[in-house]
Amino acid sequence: MHIFLIGLMIVIAYFLGSIPSGLWVGKLMYNKDIRKEGSGNIGTTNAFRVLGTRAGIIVLLVDILKGTLAASQPYILHMYPAVNPLLIGIFASLGHTFSIFDNFHGGKAVATSAGILLAYNPPLFILAAAVFVAMLLLTSMASIASMVGISTIFIIALVEGDVILSIVAGILTVLVFIRHRSNIMRIIQGKESMVSFGLGNYLRQHHQH
Repeated sequence: MHIFLIGLMIVIAYFLGSIPSGLWVGKLMYNKDIRKEGSGNIGTTNAFRVLGTRAGIIVLLVDILKGTLAASQPYILHMYPAVNPLLIGIFASLGHTFSIFDNFHGGKAVATSAGILLAYNPPLFILAAAVFVAMLLLTSMASIASMVGISTIFIIALVEGDVILSIVAGILTVLVFIRHRSNIMRIIQGKESMVSFGLGNYLRQHHQH
């Protein structure tokens, strides 16, 4: 019975993660396919860029919720602590990155991974969110903020000696960096796109003038 429930939770987590919220919000609310605009990514950052603030916030919240719901299943089914929420939640991040609803393409798993952390350790989620916001304000680059945020979780997990969080955060950190490899190249070349606020954007605008 436990094996069946664990398998069921994994499948549910994957399908929750696979929901391409950016794609669906764009098509249903704006009649736009965000895969064909901006960076071509279906994640939160491109949703903000192509669809605007309201749509971006909706996509962000849905993507976080996907991870939170997926990782909350062991609590809901009273299988915690026998089943660690992180080991179920990680399948939501995989679903988001390789969505069955988008020909196994997808986003960069940042918001969904944050949602998993919210279910597992809310204070650490708040800390990671604060690091993300601080880096976004400093660099004006969502890519850098995402990579630093996920790396922070991994480092803290190692310091605290949380073995399962270290493993899961390590896997997700590698996944996030791989998904951001084109961003990393643009950062090195000084061509990475910026949000319309923050110190990085101010310095770039000032430099251009």
